[in-house]
Amino acid sequence: MKIAVPVTKENQIDSHFGHCESYGVFTISDKNEIEEIKSVESPQGCGCKSDIASFLASGGVTIMLAGGIGGGAINVLNNNGIEVIRGCSGDATEIVKLYLKGLVEDSGNSCHQHENHHHNGPACSHN
Repeated sequence: MKIAVPVTKENQIDSHFGHCESYGVFTISDKNEIEEIKSVESPQGCGCKSDIASFLASGGVTIMLAGGIGGGAINVLNNNGIEVIRGCSGDATEIVKLYLKGLVEDSGNSCHQHENHHHNGPACSHN
């Protein structure tokens, strides 16, 4: 399994999918542990209009742990076989570990505008 996370230089989950600096791509072992982390440069601009979804999907990504993300980007990711979990923030590696333990749920909130000042959601929705 591979999980992608939009991240900043400090490995924090970016609060806006389409404006992130890069994506951390986490390869998960059969033992449900992080095996490898690669960085994929982000195309700048709207996440729903870039080819990042097809690129990540072609690399085996099936899960996107995101902060703020719009409906268009979610649709593009879903159409490429990538499930989106919204409302995450904080250290990307720690959030992936929590996800692997079943402690991260989708917040249900999407961004409704394409602006630079989206409001951050909760750190993640935990059980």
